[in-house]
Order: sequence, then structure tokens, then C-alpha cells
Amino acid sequence: MTETITGKSEKNYITPSGLQRLRDELRFLLTRERPAVTQVVAWAAGNGDRSENADYQYGKRRLRQIDRRIRFLTRRIDAAEVVDPEARRAGRAATHVFFGATVRYADASGTERVVSIVGVDEVDLERNHISWVSPLARALMKAGPGDTVVVHAPGGAQQLEILSVNYGRIPMAPFTEPPGAEAASKA
Repeated sequence: MTETITGKSEKNYITPSGLQRLRDELRFLLTRERPAVTQVVAWAAGNGDRSENADYQYGKRRLRQIDRRIRFLTRRIDAAEVVDPEARRAGRAATHVFFGATVRYADASGTERVVSIVGVDEVDLERNHISWVSPLARALMKAGPGDTVVVHAPGGAQQLEILSVNYGRIPMAPFTEPPGAEAASKA
């Protein structure tokens, strides 16, 4: 369980590929990014007056950012509760919307959309991956094909008809090193 901004505890549900992505980012920060920045800070510290040394000051600030991200990722990974959408489901869970479902639905105008319900650390709107705590996902939960649900969103209430519910591998974008990371590790 992790504590949210509101102070309430909630489970950190995540797919196996989402957990792997968090682990890949943590490994990158620990083995490549942090050592490279530490090396730059050590070099800059040897250049004299630290109060006017931009490389030193920027490096220290960057180290604090990296350390903050490492702590965040470590907490998220430790609290992760992995739910595999490919795991065999039985009964109602096989045909109704739960975490890991890919849902095809239509709005009142007949426009069809497809979303996959994933963990908060896996949200990717370009791939239509929405968080299980989002208003849309909460409205879809436990409903099945043919059911009509009402989504209460900032734009107002909207009725949606669920057309299909599928469970399977949800394709995730892998963790990629940020631009310039390779150059930083060679410094």
C-alpha cells in the first residue's frame, strides 16, 4: 500500500511490464546516471571556490533530483502489487472490467474507443492506457459487454456502452534513456 496525496492508503497495482519499466529506470539511475553526475561533481569540486562554480552547483542539484527519483521508484517498486492481465480468469472476472482489462466502448454519439486499465505508474494517453483510479476506469469497473455506465468527468456526465472486454498482454513502451544520458556516462 502507498499513501496518496490525500493521505489515504491505496494499493499500487501494476502490470508485470510496468514493474519491469520501473526497475529498468531505477537500474539506469543507480548504475549510469548517478555515477556519471557524481563524477562531474567530484571534478567540479576540485576546481576551487564552490560558491561560484556552476558545474558544482548544478551537479549537486541534479544529484538531489536523482536521489529523490531513486527514493520514489524504490517505494513504488516495494509497494507494487503485480496483476498479470494474461493470467487465466474464471467466471465473472473473465468477461467484466477489472484491472488489466482492455475495454472497447461507445459513447452516446456512437464513437468507439478502446482503453486499457493499468496502474498509476503506467499511464500513457498516447497508447490509451488509463489509470485504474481515473474517473473513466472507475465507471467501467465491474461492468460487462452490453452494460451502460455513467462517467462523471469535468465535462459533465456521459453515458458509455461497453462493447467488449479482453484480457491479454498490454503493450508498454519500454524505458528509454533520456537524450544525452550516453554522453553524461562518458564524462
